[in-house]
Amino acid sequence: MKKEPFVTLEQLQEITKTYPTPFYLYDEKGIRENARALKEAFAWNPGYKEYFAVKATPNPFLIQILREYGCGCDCSSMTELMLSDALGIRGEDIMFSSNDTPAEEFAYAAKIGAIINLDDYTHIDFLEKTLGYIPETISCRFNPGGVFQISNDIMDNPGDAKYGMTEEQLFDAYRVLRQKGEKRFGLHAFLASNTVTNDYYPMLAKVLFELAVRLKKETGADIRFINLSGGIGIPYRPDQEPNDIRVIGEGVRKVYEEVLVPAGMGDVAIYTELGRFMLGPYGCLVTKAVHEKHTYKEYIGVDACAVNLMRPAMYGAYHHITVMGKEDEPCDHTYDVTGSLCENNDKFAIDRKLPKIEKGDLLVIHDTGAHGYAMGYNYNGKLKSAELLLKEDGSVQLIRRAETPKDYFATFDCFDIIKGLV
Repeated sequence: MKKEPFVTLEQLQEITKTYPTPFYLYDEKGIRENARALKEAFAWNPGYKEYFAVKATPNPFLIQILREYGCGCDCSSMTELMLSDALGIRGEDIMFSSNDTPAEEFAYAAKIGAIINLDDYTHIDFLEKTLGYIPETISCRFNPGGVFQISNDIMDNPGDAKYGMTEEQLFDAYRVLRQKGEKRFGLHAFLASNTVTNDYYPMLAKVLFELAVRLKKETGADIRFINLSGGIGIPYRPDQEPNDIRVIGEGVRKVYEEVLVPAGMGDVAIYTELGRFMLGPYGCLVTKAVHEKHTYKEYIGVDACAVNLMRPAMYGAYHHITVMGKEDEPCDHTYDVTGSLCENNDKFAIDRKLPKIEKGDLLVIHDTGAHGYAMGYNYNGKLKSAELLLKEDGSVQLIRRAETPKDYFATFDCFDIIKGLV
């Protein structure tokens, strides 16, 4: 699959007249098309709902676009809950899936009516002591342990994950919650991350559907929804085939009709909590080549750094790079593409074959629409960049301004350093 930017060089040259690099740019057209496709893929389930994983891209402008397609919010912290509430998203349009959760966050989630997804058996008593009651609708997170694999490919290792309850704990949790007056239950699991296969969701669904049937039979719990969480990934590399969400949705439907319908559970709603799949391919980091260095290797220094996108530095993650205006030129140069942090892992690419890069060239770093800006930080006193939205009509909207030194120093309110700063 050839990776092509959703923006042209001419558009970027115009944008940079107003907004200096580096900046994040999101594709409204692509976001909308993808949200429609997801909604259609699960239209067979009347109760279906996507809870967008706010942690992936916590920008209210983008969340509002997804809201137009019926998406709720999956939150994991106080500030994510506050952001959702500020957007008018509350009640059962919020799924609160957290771990090691402070009491005040459970209290706030309950206050705005969010569905609480319990990560641990001990959280039942903790939640009851915090609230003085147990909400009438609650979800529990399952971790089967071991490894999760499809055919002979190991997808992930749930047994090493800190999330969720064992099967024995889960059954005990449902029984205890029923004794405390719980009326409506949900079941949740996240077993693999960034899977690029149409088989993951159907296989996960089979595990959870069969478990739900047993839970209802053995505990009498009224299971209203099953949350397949996230895990549907995107093709970061050009040689990867993208997932087909319609094939995935059909695969889940078949398992639903094979397992849940015969068990009298054909009214159970299906929920998802996708983040990367929703926005990942529809965002890019735009940066400019500002230096070149010729030592033991060939280096291109750009004006972005790991502060803007830390996945390559943290995980060694691959992000495709397009040198704008040189898409058809031969990739006959080998570069490390680096930022300016005082860390040697501040590299967007290592030994990457690219066209010859000149100072001033604009580079598009692909697939940064999720877990990109959101994972940024301020090491070396670097400031986070602006976020822009490329509208369907070709115009550009600023949806988050770039940080300034005044922002960086604002929390030093006990020290006079911010005087005179802008």
